[in-house]
Amino acid sequence: MNTPVYMFDASEKPSLPLHTVPIVQATDEALKGYGYLVDDPEGFEIEITRWPAQGWRPVDEGTGDEGGWVEGTFRCDWKGDVLYGENEAVNGEYVLGWSADPQQARTDTQTGPRDSILLWHMNYHPDGGQMFFPLERKPFVVPLALPGDDLTPDKVVAFWCDGSKGLYIHANIWHEGIFPVHDQQRFLDRQGAVHARVSADIGQEFGVYLSVPLPESL
Repeated sequence: MNTPVYMFDASEKPSLPLHTVPIVQATDEALKGYGYLVDDPEGFEIEITRWPAQGWRPVDEGTGDEGGWVEGTFRCDWKGDVLYGENEAVNGEYVLGWSADPQQARTDTQTGPRDSILLWHMNYHPDGGQMFFPLERKPFVVPLALPGDDLTPDKVVAFWCDGSKGLYIHANIWHEGIFPVHDQQRFLDRQGAVHARVSADIGQEFGVYLSVPLPESL
C-alpha cells in the first residue's frame, strides 16, 4: 500500500457511506488496554518499544530503546467544514477529516453543524506511546482501536475527554488526530522519536468513512 498523502483538497475524496463510531466517556476503566488519563504532563515518560530481535539471539538489555521521545504542540483548526492538524513534534501537517460530504465540503465557510467528523484514515506507532495534553481545557474526542493489523470499522471506539486531563495511548494503538469540540484547540504532544507509522486508508479499504460524534458533553 502506498504511503498516504495527508494534505489534499477534500473534494479529491469520493462520497462514501458512513460508519458511526460509538462514543464513551474517557475513564481509566474504559481506557484499559488503550492507555490512560494523564493528570500532569510534567515529567511524564513515554513508553519506548525495544528494537525487535532479528533472530534467536536477544537484543542486549539496556539497548534498543534509547531513541527517546520528541514533543511539541499539536494544533487542530477547523477551516469551514475541514479540520486541519499540525504536529510540531514530527513536523506533520494533515487533513484530519471533514464535517460534510467531502464532495461538498468547503474551507471558506461552514456549511452545516460540526456535530461529527468524518475520518478517512487511522494509524499506529509501533515504536512507542503517545501523550496528548490539552493546553486549553476544552472537551475533545479521540477514536482508538486495539492493536492488530486486522483493523475493521467496528473495532473503533471514540473516547470523549472533558479537557481536565490529558490522554496517553500505548504503542500499537490505532488512532488519528485529536478532535476538538470547538473551532480550535492546542495540545502538548509527546511521542517516540523514531515515529514509525503504520496506516490504514479507511475509505479505500472498507468503502466507508468513520463518523465520529463531537458532543459538547456526555
